[in-house]
Amino acid sequence: MLRLMWVQPEDLIGHELRQAAQDGREPSAVAARWRAAGGSGAPPRAGASPRPVSRYLRLLAADLLDELADLPSALAEDEPTGLAGIRALCPDWPPPPAHGPAPPDPQRLEAAWLGRAVGCLLGKPVEKLPLDGIRDLARAAGNWPLTTYFTARGVPAQLLARHPWNRRSAATSLAENIDGMPEDDDLNYPLLGLLVLRRHGRGFTTADMARVWLDELPAGRTFTAERVAYRNLLSGLEPPLTARHHNPFREWIGALIRADVHGWTNAGDPAAAAGQAHRDAVLTHTANGVYAAMFTAAVIARAATGTHDVHACLRTGLTVVPPRSRLARAVRRAVRLAHEHSDFTDVVDRLHAAYAATHHWVHALPNTALIAAALTHADGDFSGSVCRAVSGGWDTDSNGATAGSIAGLLAGSPAALPERWTAPLKNRLATSVGDFHGTGFDTLAQLTHEEASRP
Repeated sequence: MLRLMWVQPEDLIGHELRQAAQDGREPSAVAARWRAAGGSGAPPRAGASPRPVSRYLRLLAADLLDELADLPSALAEDEPTGLAGIRALCPDWPPPPAHGPAPPDPQRLEAAWLGRAVGCLLGKPVEKLPLDGIRDLARAAGNWPLTTYFTARGVPAQLLARHPWNRRSAATSLAENIDGMPEDDDLNYPLLGLLVLRRHGRGFTTADMARVWLDELPAGRTFTAERVAYRNLLSGLEPPLTARHHNPFREWIGALIRADVHGWTNAGDPAAAAGQAHRDAVLTHTANGVYAAMFTAAVIARAATGTHDVHACLRTGLTVVPPRSRLARAVRRAVRLAHEHSDFTDVVDRLHAAYAATHHWVHALPNTALIAAALTHADGDFSGSVCRAVSGGWDTDSNGATAGSIAGLLAGSPAALPERWTAPLKNRLATSVGDFHGTGFDTLAQLTHEEASRP
């Protein structure tokens, strides 16, 4: 039986009820109707419930999704989605550079691509696992605190039965199995961003992004908000409605993982990077989901100059986020915790205490906070950043990828990244996007440099 993930109305409604409460709407009456009709909550970790529901429940779920969309939000004034509204709320919006900054050296960009791959690969085997499972698996292999890739060597069978590796990833992402960079959406999306820039330049529109997706991105390689937006495009909806219609994942992490290329190609111009990231993000996300992408792009644009430390880069990222938004508050809290606690385990435990009970493990708020905390606590060191980001749980591969991209830029060259991380990648990645399958990271860096050098 085929249960398509992330699009069934009966599976979306539970996520939307939680999202509505988080973004300032009052969903209790709708929730009561859903429960009274026999509806259940959202699948806790998977994208689909195991069994189909009646036709009546499916139709009711679709109707209730529409009702929830019409509820007013008490947070709307502090959390707009339009770029003009966002800029109006940001008193320290970064000015354009006085002189056009030079694009990053290809070596720095190669370190960023490699860093993104390394962090993603480190997190892949433990994606979806609870925090205690990640810690137990690493300890059993003598790899805690994390210092290198996960391995099954020496891990007791009973522990693996209790906390199995990610089913899709273990065969390619455990230390004993790595043979190049396997396909992952955290690398697919930067490739798509690169394609958009190559075809449409810096002035690309959200519609241009949508067309490239339809041309180059297999639907089965999309998840959460991206899959809903893809479905909405095929149903004839246009951006930005693609991000809002029956899309309870619109504040999750998907837009953030697409932001790197916008920072890489706008070194020293965080406002331009944030603007590009916004045009990309609104295809699939709203409000805090968009802010997470803009924050990341601005951090990376500052880091790409090679002249600022990680703390200055993170402060720059906050200048493009509405200061009273939930995302800004989450990042500020995370940075503060990272400064206050010498043991990163304490930082992670406090972040989980604040967010784990109320936010899905793929939501942008806790994940962006964790990335900021990891980079701050590691002082931008490459190994420290990726290991902290992954050891904190939640969306491990995405968090490791973003932390790795930023820390790789700060490191400045592939030679500055420890060989234990980069050698297993063998300078090639697998992908189903475009003609990039088997491409080397040095080639990707050169292509990115060409786009960064365009006027």
